Amino acid sequence: MIDPAEIRRLALALPSVVDASQGGRLVFEVAGGKGFAWTYLLRVDPKKPRVADPAVLAVRCQIERKEMLIEAARDRFFDDDHYRSYAAVLIRLAAIEADELAEVLRAGWRLSAPKPLLKAHPEL
Repeated sequence: MIDPAEIRRLALALPSVVDASQGGRLVFEVAGGKGFAWTYLLRVDPKKPRVADPAVLAVRCQIERKEMLIEAARDRFFDDDHYRSYAAVLIRLAAIEADELAEVLRAGWRLSAPKPLLKAHPEL
């Protein structure tokens, strides 16, 4: 399983990323507060607030790519009712390798980064 330190290393390797994590919840933002990856919040009790699930990471993702990832690898990628029409894919950290997670994080970063930052880093 990929641990929080590895997730942090991969996310912070991207340009202009800020670690906005609090407590046991990871949150990564790019260029002034636009989040692109965060610990999934699970609804345990419908009448209570969601709780952080450290085994799952949510990452911004185009809906079309999200559907493709889920279809191709249900063991690693999934969706739930809360995220159904939202541009983010849910990732089971126990089932994904670091290189694949790095690619999904890069794609999420690209969706969240402002145009000048994207132009400054065309290799990403």
